[in-house]
Amino acid sequence: MYINSNFDGGNIHCLAVEDPADIRLEIRRDNESAFMQWFYFRLTGAMDRDCVLKIVNAGQAAYTDGFENYRAVASYDRENWFRIDTEFDGEQLVMRHRPLANCVYFAYFAPYTVERHYDLISDALASPQVDLTCLGQTLDGQDLDLLRIGEPRDGKRAFWFIARQHPGETMAEWWMEGFLDRLLDEDDPVSRELLKRAVFYVVPNMNPDGSRRGHLRTNAAGANLNREWLEPSMDRSPEVYLVRQKMQETGVDFFFDVHGDEALPYNFIAGAEGTASWSDARETRQKNFEKALMEASPDFQMEHGYDRDAPNSANLAKATDYVAETFGCLSMTLEMPFKDTVDSPNELEGWSPERSRKLGAASLNAVYAMRDQLDV
Repeated sequence: MYINSNFDGGNIHCLAVEDPADIRLEIRRDNESAFMQWFYFRLTGAMDRDCVLKIVNAGQAAYTDGFENYRAVASYDRENWFRIDTEFDGEQLVMRHRPLANCVYFAYFAPYTVERHYDLISDALASPQVDLTCLGQTLDGQDLDLLRIGEPRDGKRAFWFIARQHPGETMAEWWMEGFLDRLLDEDDPVSRELLKRAVFYVVPNMNPDGSRRGHLRTNAAGANLNREWLEPSMDRSPEVYLVRQKMQETGVDFFFDVHGDEALPYNFIAGAEGTASWSDARETRQKNFEKALMEASPDFQMEHGYDRDAPNSANLAKATDYVAETFGCLSMTLEMPFKDTVDSPNELEGWSPERSRKLGAASLNAVYAMRDQLDV
């Protein structure tokens, strides 16, 4: 038997693999960072053997409550991912599986590789509505891709959508896949009407370095990009620096930052309630958006989420707060679960790539419902 993670997005260190009932592993930390939680690896040579895989340092992870009532995912073809029996005792994450083939992959959530990202970009460019801009290079020398969808002209608003500031939150780019598929569907009347009113600026992957390296939360330098928005630099956080620079050029009339949450088994919105410019009008717009999204997708809910920020307590180093305060627009973060959703569970897949895609597509309905309310 062999364990390997030396591939795009892989992360694991194998301590012992001689006994299928006692395969011992540990997660590698993000480079120059204490963050650690994402794993993705391949097991070969274990067909028809009862395997017990133990991540022995899971109790040191960044978000240990994320492993409570959690089940890991597995796949034989890296396209179809299913949940497996998983236990967490506070110290070790124990996964149990009897492989049906001599090659099986395990991951924290279904991976979205950098190679798939390039496929996503290529597919989008098949539309005459799309223009690609390389904003610059990351610290590892990868391109930071921006898709502009629609032609800018006077009277059209600038809608910004970004995903995967935290690279291990792969559901965010699966969401982008569904979102872009619908936005670029020439036969979809909602997309057609929105593109008459707005130009969409879309960054499907804010953190290609962390994605390729198999990081949970940081880029190549160990920077948490969602804490870099107030003072980004090309030396530490070029991804944020370059996106912010482009935002200053285009302006921002609506901002949506797509993430995943390790612990909470819900889809929910986190807003910019702690910013100094927060108002009753912006509160109403956000609630209206949430209601529209809940109407568009029963997978979304409004009852559970993060505690609301106190007035004037915003952290402007976070994207949602920074953009809200800088551009005076409706600015929100969408969180999706690594686990299953409590209100709409799926025993086989849990929260999954396809469900993330469907939520991405449904989100356009919410934007459309708000089309006349997204002014400053």
